[in-house]
Amino acid sequence: MDILHISSWNEFVTRTSECDGWAFRGLPDADWQLYSSLSRYLHSYVSDKTLWRQREERALRIFRRKAHNYLPDPAVLADDVRCLALMQHHGAPTRMLDFTKSPFVAAFFALYKATRSAAVFALDTPTLWSAAPRGDATLKREAIDPRVQGNFERHFAGNGKEIIWVGEPEAMDRRLVAQSGTFVVPGVLDKPLDEIIRQYERGTPLIRKFVLPPAIRTEAMLSLYRMNITHATLFPDLDGLARSIGYELEITWPGYRDAGP
Repeated sequence: MDILHISSWNEFVTRTSECDGWAFRGLPDADWQLYSSLSRYLHSYVSDKTLWRQREERALRIFRRKAHNYLPDPAVLADDVRCLALMQHHGAPTRMLDFTKSPFVAAFFALYKATRSAAVFALDTPTLWSAAPRGDATLKREAIDPRVQGNFERHFAGNGKEIIWVGEPEAMDRRLVAQSGTFVVPGVLDKPLDEIIRQYERGTPLIRKFVLPPAIRTEAMLSLYRMNITHATLFPDLDGLARSIGYELEITWPGYRDAGP
């Protein structure tokens, strides 16, 4: 993995512009690894890794049995990727990792609560689109697509294949659209994403890590605010608006008694 230490917001803008078509993920702590929320939860509370497949299957089963009470169209639960995306949307631990096609959206998620060096990871999705892991050239993206009935169980649920799939559900919700979002689905839960990616590399690293120091946060957040990248726009509902008020506490507008528009 290439690691680049960024010294200014302009440098971040320039460097990420070189990653045309890539996907990005922001983390508020540069020391954090690229694990899914499910991996982090299982690492913390289920020490016996032989039970992980069973626990994930149980979580999916319980969600599917009960979520229909809250859905206008329960048929979405039969689609593995749409079901996982719905779980992710509402805060359940899943093996999906949220990425975005916008480095600026990723920077927002990295910086808005950062108190130390944060990080934006960039994933070379154009190369991964047609790549296969070492040892099995048949496991390209189309062949393992979890949107195809049976493929999630065949290639991912067993936690035995060091593979990844990048993509979105066939039907995207408002939040995913607003965030220019995409998902990365790993085939194993006990390894970080950058380690799995090594199976796809043929010399050139497919992940870059941009380390963002605290010194650039003020300029970066103001720039993102001017781009209209806030919780209110990334989470287009009342919860998003309420969460956006936090950053309004930081904004001051010279010449006005009251801050903000």
